[in-house]
Amino acid sequence: MTGRITREELARASSLIASIDESYSAKVVGQASLHRSLLIGLITGGHILLESVPGLAKTTAAQAIADAVNGSFKRIQCTPDLLPSDIIGTQIFDYANKTFATQLGPVHANFVLLDEINRSSAKTQSAMLEAMQEKQTTIGGTLYPLPEPFLVLATQNPIEQEGTYHLPEAQLDRFLLKEVLDYPEFAEEIEILDRIDAGVYEKAAKGTTPGASVSIDDVLFLQDAAKRVFMDDSIRNYIVSAVYVTRNAEGYIGKELSDCIEYGASPRASIAFSKAARALALIEGRDHVIPEDVKELRNVVLRHRIILGFEAIADDIRPEQIIDAIFAAVKVP
Repeated sequence: MTGRITREELARASSLIASIDESYSAKVVGQASLHRSLLIGLITGGHILLESVPGLAKTTAAQAIADAVNGSFKRIQCTPDLLPSDIIGTQIFDYANKTFATQLGPVHANFVLLDEINRSSAKTQSAMLEAMQEKQTTIGGTLYPLPEPFLVLATQNPIEQEGTYHLPEAQLDRFLLKEVLDYPEFAEEIEILDRIDAGVYEKAAKGTTPGASVSIDDVLFLQDAAKRVFMDDSIRNYIVSAVYVTRNAEGYIGKELSDCIEYGASPRASIAFSKAARALALIEGRDHVIPEDVKELRNVVLRHRIILGFEAIADDIRPEQIIDAIFAAVKVP
């Protein structure tokens, strides 16, 4: 389909998103920002990096979004001895037939949770990130396309750095969004206990909860619809201006903050803003992007793309502080 999204398509998209929301919210309490990011990742086909302490429902959320659209789900627990073949697959010799048989790895699923990605070696990280970028794997010289949609949710634990392999900045840049999770509110944690007492999560694990009403074909429709959400040239200029300032910050946010930036964001940030803002507009039931969409996404798009130097670490300056200053300096259309 080509052209701008129609009113009928927008209505269908809103109905599908509402169904996904209902299914997801039945299993996950709170974490509204994570919910939004997962929806954006689903609609754009972009991958998401999640950072939080253990126990904040990252696995539950990944499983819930997969169940909401009847997608296949695999979880990979990263360890230092994990090999690339453990992720993408390998060839196994069949003694009966005297031939090699290909066994596809867990990356061949619609939704892949890569738990504690920074605990796997650089070689394994590279194999996974190649699959994310190329949407295919190579086993024994044969290409195997990954299913559509394909969404990777990679997690990092910020409080345990011993025995980890730091993700290079070039690899971080390949994640559409980076979401940082916080602890639930008091009332939300009470709701979690109530659901446990009611056996909600046990029923979900046994597959006895009602099935999703959204299909993979519906997800592909949402992805196509998001591409046709209208974005005015003024919004494009707003996006590029903000990303430009990350690379030329001194004249906009002052020397003290600009000196904290080692490297600004690459053009992938502008692309991420464009894709994510269209998806957010669709989620909000609009056929066009507004400046508030871009501003709302500023932290999840830029926090892993702005590389901070020693001054920021010494002064305990967070990327979000610099991002807020940049958006305060850029003229809103």
